[in-house]
Parts: sequence; C-alpha cells; structure tokens
Amino acid sequence: MGTTIAGAAPAPRRGLDGRLLALGVAIAAMLAFCALPPFEGLPVAGQRAIAILLFAVILWVTEAVDGTVSAVLIAAAIIFLLGTAPDLQDPARQIGFARARDWAIAGFANNAVVLVGAALVFAAAVSATGLDRRIALATLSRVGSGTKAVFAGTLAVGVVLAFLVPSATARVSAVVPIALGIIAAFGIPRESRLAALLMIGSAQLCSVMNIGVLTAAAQNATMLGFTQRILGQSVTWLDWFVAALPFWLIMGPLVAVILWRFHRPEVDRIEGGTEGIRGDLSALGPMTGAEWRTLLVGALLLASWATEGQLHRVDTASSTIAAIALLLLPGLGVMGWKQAQASLPWGTLLLFGVGVALGTVLVTTRGAPWLAGLIVELFALKTATPFVIVAVMAAFLILVHLGFASATALAAAFIPIVISVLQEVARAGVPVNVLGVTMILQFAVSFGFMLVVNAPQNLVAFGTGAFGARDFSRSGVVITVVGYGVILVLAATWWDWLGWMRG
Repeated sequence: MGTTIAGAAPAPRRGLDGRLLALGVAIAAMLAFCALPPFEGLPVAGQRAIAILLFAVILWVTEAVDGTVSAVLIAAAIIFLLGTAPDLQDPARQIGFARARDWAIAGFANNAVVLVGAALVFAAAVSATGLDRRIALATLSRVGSGTKAVFAGTLAVGVVLAFLVPSATARVSAVVPIALGIIAAFGIPRESRLAALLMIGSAQLCSVMNIGVLTAAAQNATMLGFTQRILGQSVTWLDWFVAALPFWLIMGPLVAVILWRFHRPEVDRIEGGTEGIRGDLSALGPMTGAEWRTLLVGALLLASWATEGQLHRVDTASSTIAAIALLLLPGLGVMGWKQAQASLPWGTLLLFGVGVALGTVLVTTRGAPWLAGLIVELFALKTATPFVIVAVMAAFLILVHLGFASATALAAAFIPIVISVLQEVARAGVPVNVLGVTMILQFAVSFGFMLVVNAPQNLVAFGTGAFGARDFSRSGVVITVVGYGVILVLAATWWDWLGWMRG
C-alpha cells in the first residue's frame, strides 16, 4: 500500500519555438491594441490596461511562460505602459513610473493575498504532520470493500479535507497515493476503469468543494480581494457556506452518479481492501502530539471562520494568521519556518498578487467599466432580470474557462469586469445585488470540470496515468452541463430567497 506518485504531471508543454511564438503573439497583441486610435469614453491609460489584460490572457491560455514569469512580465508592463500614459486627471502630465509601480505591487497589500498565503502555510502544516493522510485512511477504513463504497469513501475524504486543507492541489495529492495503493495492492491495473473512477472522482469532487467552501481555493480569495477594493464589501465564511451548501450537497451525489455511469469499474469488490487500508492506518501508530495540535488549531480555525460577524469581528484572514502563528511557535508548533518556506508555492502568491493588481488597475483606469459597457450592450443586460444576468454571465465564464489552466488567473482577469457589468446594470435600474451576484458568478469560475488542463488538481490526477484526457472530458462535459443547471435552479430559488440576487 505504499504506492506514491512522482508528482503532478503537468500538461505537455509545447516546445521552445512554440512558446516563443506564443510570447511574441502576446506582446504583438498588446502593442497593437495600444496603437489603435482612441476609443470613445476610454482614457489612454484604460486602453493600455486592456492591452495588458489581453497580453496576460494570451500568456495564461497558451502557457507561453510559467505562471510566475507571467506575473513578473505583467507587472513590468503595468509599470512601463501605464507609467508613460497620460494622467487620468491631468492629461498634460504622465502617470509616472513610481505611481505605476505602486499600482503593480498594490495587490500584495490586499487582505485576500494575506489569506491565501496564510492558508497555504496551514495546508503545509496539515501535510507535514501527516494529518491529511490519517484522515483519508480513517475515512476509507470504514467504508467496506465494495467498489461503490470505496468510491463513496474517496469522495467523502475530499469533502472532509476541503474544510481542513485550504489547497485544492494538496487535497487531491493526499488522496491520490492512497487510492493508487488500494489498486496496486490487489493487482488491479492502473489503466483500469476503477483507477480512472477514483482518480477522476477525486479531482472533480475537489472542484465541487472549491465552490462549497470559501477557504478551499485561492480563486475565491481573489474575488474577495476585488469586492473589498471595488465595493468596500466582503462575504464572510459563513455567508459563503450557507449560500453554497445546496450546490455541493446536490452536485456531490450527481458527480458520483455521472462518473459511475461513464467509468463503471470492472469488479464489484476489492477483496481485502478494507484490511489493507486498516493495516496502513495501524502502521501510522497513534496520533502524535503534532497531529493533535494541528487538528485542534484546525477546529478552532473552522469555528472562528463560521462565527465571523456573529460572535466576533475577527475576519477570515486575521484568524488564519493567528492559527499559523500557533503552528509555528517553538515547542507548541508543528513545524519550523524553513519547513514551511520550502512547502509554500511562492509563485502562486506572486501570480495572485499581480493578478489582483491587474484587476485593480483595470478599474482605476476605467478599462473594466468600458469593457463592461460593451458586454452589457452585447447581451442587452440593461433590460434583463438578475436571473438572466446570472444565466448569461455564468455561461460566459464557464466557456472562457476552457482556455485557462488556472481558476485564479480567470478570476483575476474577469471578476473586475463582472463587478463593473453588475454596477452598470444596477445604474440602469436593474435590481441586482452586486456583491451577491458576484459571489454566485465566482462559483462558475471554479467550473474546471471539462478539461484536464483547466485546474491543477485535474493534472495531479492525470499525472497518475490512470486515464486519458478524453476519458476526463467525456464525463466532464456532462458534469459541467448539470452543474450549470444547478446554478440556474439555485439562482431562481435558494439564492433569491437568501437575498443574494436582488438589490
């Protein structure tokens, strides 16, 4: 049962020539848009901000460069293109490099970036102590040897870990080796339908729980960063949980049924499977003090998140910082800073901060409102109802996601535009709740169900070699359509009843 994976196999990268060509296209598109004649109602700085957005989208869609490198390139573009643009208040002067530089790094002072960084350190602590593996084994040891039970147990592990491990990739990485161990220990080929069922199920359930729990994914914090900066409002952990609860309670079983239909395993039982899992759990020995402390801190953190605004005024980011402070304390803590530093994906934080900065720049330079006006006119949203707005914009985001390998990048690129669209239709008299509908559309941003390259957790599962990209997409298309239908049903009922739809 000691099977492990070498790591999340990335999607096949194009050769150097292909990446250089894509980079050249991105730069050319940016410069060409900058060189276009001025657009009515759009300042030069706004036009250049949209050009930088176009540059960023091409980089993210083509993966011409690593995500971290794209963040550096975007920051440089903000500094030099906007620094030489006419000032918004006094066109006779330039914005200046110093001011543009401050815009480029402003995202790192955002509360949401702090939340993501703290959450990633907490995820590293859970992984370092082995608590995630113990939870997974303990859950699977109770489900029995039937393949349906093992599949259900694998999905249940994903649900539980979503509340304790605020990293989608880390959650799937904890489950995948255990599932592979079950398969390998009993002589079942890795290319079997059972292996595909467990691997794909782990990834797809992870995407469902990214919607279900605010702290489960970085893209959710991206949205919070924009609502705090643009609207001066935020969504609490409990608000999000209550709003998303019916979605994941409905989608979890539906995902299981759909995947079972497409990837029905060859066998009904894995003889000795439960005993093998219990053996692995027994080999871990009793829970260590570090595990108990991590579990206790995690429980307190969950309690703090769930009672924000009800019993206290400590926000999600602040309580998470306090939690990791405890986990890093000498003696009481469970790991040192060197260990945490080695586990932290700094590139993710860099991309996150620059993504927030780019979105803020789009709003500041009036680029996002200008794009929003085009979208509003294109889809005739000024005369639409909040339900129609959700239906149209959710479909738009789901389709656009096909070109993105990162929901965080998708949120950074389009949530500022979404907010501007909602503000535009609200000014036109549509009774829409801007904050609430932004949150609902953020749910659509996490729809990474269709392609293996649409989410890092999909690539972790794909890296096992247990299934092909076509296998993932066949069932993923159905899951996407069903998920979109659930969003429409909840928009007409649950979210409307909660007051998130109408202003």
